[in-house]
Amino acid sequence: MSSLEEEERLVQMVHDFIESSESSSSSSPSSSKCLLSLQHHHQPSYFLSLQEILRSGNTEAEKEVLERVKKYLAMRSRRDGVLLKSSNGLKKWLVRKLKMDSFNASLCHTSWATSSGCPAGDYEYIDIMVEDEQTEEPIRLIVDIDFKSQFELARPTQAYKELTNILPSIFVGQEEKLNKIISLLCSAAKQSLKERGLHIPPWRTSTYMHSKWLSAGCQKCSENIESAFGRKNIEEENRSASVLQCCHFNGEEP
Repeated sequence: MSSLEEEERLVQMVHDFIESSESSSSSSPSSSKCLLSLQHHHQPSYFLSLQEILRSGNTEAEKEVLERVKKYLAMRSRRDGVLLKSSNGLKKWLVRKLKMDSFNASLCHTSWATSSGCPAGDYEYIDIMVEDEQTEEPIRLIVDIDFKSQFELARPTQAYKELTNILPSIFVGQEEKLNKIISLLCSAAKQSLKERGLHIPPWRTSTYMHSKWLSAGCQKCSENIESAFGRKNIEEENRSASVLQCCHFNGEEP
């Protein structure tokens, strides 16, 4: 909870800064125009901050995992014709493919109880343990194949739409980066809803969104995923992958 409280304080500091800027401009004869200008100009700061967060800290390990995940999903899409990103089976399939390629991958299931202002819920994503390129210490990468949709709002402002448009559909990154994205998006969502005259729904609060990926109640399921699919299915997947790769190299349609 200490990390969540720290992020909440960070968001509050941003709002306090905006409010202090607005109050200092109110003494001007054109205070109403200045206030309107500030309301429209602090939204681009969200945009620029998010761009900076997304560009920072992209390690070679993150890039490699992202490319592998994209490759697997494209392979599955070509084979089945339809790709259901919300499917629990698809996440298990991805974990199995990653493990077959020697990645230390697990399917993570988070759950949390009802607390003040935050309803109970659960969520699933993939995590991968990799080695830091410099310190050789273990690093946890979070992989979410349906990331962008988690931040969608009903009746969003144009500014919030533009903000979510730059979010990746597939997220691969460390907890620190995810923490920053959640805090920024939740703050921007609050502003968007406020401008629409709407209240923040409980499932779009910072606490709820943090709980999805960073809840203490996280259960990893890395064992027996292979057996859940069966050896026969694994062999069929390998054959399908070989055929697809062969067709791709030859420039043919599978």
